[in-house]
Order: sequence, then C-alpha cells, then structure tokens
Amino acid sequence: MEFAVNMTCEGCVKTVRSTLEGVEGIKSVKINLENEQVIVEGNLPSSRVKDMIEATGKLAVLKGYGSNAETPPKQTAAAVAMMEAGNTNIKGVVRFVQTDEDTCVVDGTVDGLPPGKHGLFIHQCGDLSDGCRSCGDIFGKMGPLTRQVAGAMGDIVVHPDGRSEFHMVNKNLKVWDMIGRSMIIHEEDTEACIQNKLENRLVCGIIARSPGLFENSKKICACDGVTLWDERNVPIAGEGRSKSKM
Repeated sequence: MEFAVNMTCEGCVKTVRSTLEGVEGIKSVKINLENEQVIVEGNLPSSRVKDMIEATGKLAVLKGYGSNAETPPKQTAAAVAMMEAGNTNIKGVVRFVQTDEDTCVVDGTVDGLPPGKHGLFIHQCGDLSDGCRSCGDIFGKMGPLTRQVAGAMGDIVVHPDGRSEFHMVNKNLKVWDMIGRSMIIHEEDTEACIQNKLENRLVCGIIARSPGLFENSKKICACDGVTLWDERNVPIAGEGRSKSKM
C-alpha cells in the first residue's frame, strides 16, 4: 500500500514508523520523507492502516495498491469499485490487486450496511443504468445447484455501526478479468445467494482500473485544481454524503 503522508521532518518519519512497525498484520514499512511517501506491506485493510497513520496527526491518502515491487507478477493489475449505486445510504470503496499470477487481494471499507453477514459477488455486467438490477447474473454462476462460482468472493461481516472492513484473498479470478464488470454486496450470505438464488442487492459499483504501486504521482487534480490534501476531504459525490474515512 502506497500512502501520501504530509510529513515535514525526521520527527514525523519517526512518529509514523513507530506507530506502524511491530503491528500484527504489517510486514514492513518504508518511508521517503522527500516524496512524503509511506509504503506498507502487510495484510491489514488499507483503511485501518490509514487510520493508524492519521492517529499520529498526519493526513494520509492512499495512492496505490500493488504487489511487492521486488517480486511483481508477470501481469500486474489493480482495480477499484466505488460502491455507491443502489442505495444512497450505503457508501464504500473496494480495491483489487493481483499480487501474483494466482492471487487476487480484495480490500474494502463500506459504511451504512445492515449488521450481519453478507455475500460479496462479481456480476457479469458493468451496467448501472437501472441501479444494481442491471448488473446481470453473478459472474461464473452455472445454475442454482452449482456450489463453485467464480464470482463468489466470500462473506463480509458488518459491525453494529454499519461498517465492514475486509481483506480477503481470491484464487479463482484475475483482476484483468473483472475490469468492466460490477461488484455487488447482497443482503444474504454467499451460501443463500448461490443455493437459493436470493439476490437482494444492497449496493453495487463498476470495477475500473486503478493506479497500482508507484503509478499515481498526482499532487494537484487536473480537473478542479484541488490539492491532494484538500481533495481528501471532498465527499465522493455532492453535499450531504457522509465523509467516512476510506
């Protein structure tokens, strides 16, 4: 995970490093003060790492997500789905990265969901013209009795506050096969969705290519002139949207 962090001195570097190093789920931390860059290797959700950095009083923005630069897969890919269609009260971000030829890491934070367990699925179409209803069937689903479904990413657990933070590994799909399709969170768990064809779709988003590790050098947004740090505080779309820490 590559973060931009507004560090100004070696004291900042020391503070951020001491906060992250030794934490279970974090394997290594590399910090470049000149570039205001923090590289974290581990298996924690990116939102949790971001919160730990910001607990030091520094602003942090996730800029890229990818495999270890020393051992990249032959075909590197990263993608993101903004989970904002289908229900105006549910918002979130799900990221995907191909860490090697056989492993796709899925990392997400979603707010506003009903507490409990819900199935996370890739669907066939990236069509939101009719909300989540126009996204087609679950990708790779061969029938109501089929247990092995390519698009079944697994269950996520939502806490009583409506938030789910998850970090999972998928061995069935490649990122480049998912781009242009959609991701949907269902009301039911995975087993119920596959076996009983229950598809109450809570929220969805199109899966689009995103910057991988070291691929995003943006400091100022070209479309509106907003700086990286100011843009961090702008709601995803319009006034009134909750500013949850993604």
